[in-house]
Amino acid sequence: MPTTDPRRHLRVILILALLVVFCPLAIDIYLPAFPDIAHALSIDEQKVQLTVAIFMLTVGLGQLIAGPLADKFGRKPIALAGIILYGLSSLLAYMSPNFTVLMCARALQGFGACATFVVAFAIVRDTYGSAKSGQMITYLNGIVCFIPALAPILGAWLTVQFGWRMNFLFLAGFACVGLLLTLLFFKETRPSDSHYQGHILDIRRFVPIITTPVFFFNSLLCMVAMSAILAFVTLAPGWIMTELGGTVGDFTFWFTLNAIVSIVASFIAPLYIKRHSQKALKLGVSLLILSGVLVLVMSELRTAFTFMLPILIAALGFALSLGSAAGMALSHFPKQAGTASALIGLMQMSGAGLLVMLTQVLPFNAPEFIAFHLLLLLPLWVVLLSKKAHIYHPTQTAQP
Repeated sequence: MPTTDPRRHLRVILILALLVVFCPLAIDIYLPAFPDIAHALSIDEQKVQLTVAIFMLTVGLGQLIAGPLADKFGRKPIALAGIILYGLSSLLAYMSPNFTVLMCARALQGFGACATFVVAFAIVRDTYGSAKSGQMITYLNGIVCFIPALAPILGAWLTVQFGWRMNFLFLAGFACVGLLLTLLFFKETRPSDSHYQGHILDIRRFVPIITTPVFFFNSLLCMVAMSAILAFVTLAPGWIMTELGGTVGDFTFWFTLNAIVSIVASFIAPLYIKRHSQKALKLGVSLLILSGVLVLVMSELRTAFTFMLPILIAALGFALSLGSAAGMALSHFPKQAGTASALIGLMQMSGAGLLVMLTQVLPFNAPEFIAFHLLLLLPLWVVLLSKKAHIYHPTQTAQP
């Protein structure tokens, strides 16, 4: 049931902001430490990048269990268990003597982060209902956009001052703070009539959800859009600093500017999504496709400005697309919000990560690779412009 109490609303927002930060923080904070980790563990830097891949894989797969558990036992117990696992695995990464232990720690950390991620989405559906879910998810995307701008800067400082391991000790400390705040301020939001049927490991429970056209279409759109974001985040730093001859300062400037644009877009977009969810999605996907074309056209100029300008346009597209698509995907499952959120999370994290890994064999440079993933949205865009658009993204959301 949507909340009308201002104090409760503020408390929910703070808890949501806290829960969604765990996942991107664990991805972005230690990116500047990659060279130091490779040197310390006597491995090449490409191997270090696998610690991001294993984290995203377990974040996605873990939600298949965390989502149903949240429906069965409640949101708060699952969030607390996830935070504890996140903190303990961060300590294991801090103390890891070799690459194998570090990979195991990152896998466990992903399982912890998946619980906070899926619970956050479920809380949105529990608290705000179908009509406002898209708006709230877009607001959360705005909050998450702080992390790519601030976390690498913090991580660089921690690495220089204290060594690469301090990044993981910081994550353990963050988990302790998060655990305390969740214990004190998180009030259970699972609906009293929420139900869960079947065994936790029975994947058949997902079939009725994923075979729903509205859910499948919108979650697929979220997955493809997220793959474009992942392609940008992983390739842009090297392209700017190595291929274009930029400095760390240049990289920081452009990433910070992109984060600012994303934040502003994510707090403006809900005003439009609230009134016109389908139109917002059409506009958002159109902007993403336009940005993909511009990346290809302007890449020949080989400057940071011409590379980042289309990305800044895409930031508005992401804000309009992800919020409206994710909100609509959840709209038909008020009593299974945890399970439905798990499926969205699986497609956004593991699905997007797998899509990026499978397409890395293609002979593309960084701009071409990013453009390729943006242009993968073309078939979905055609559907949105067709007369069947209302089947996959109705103009009205389902009622709570």
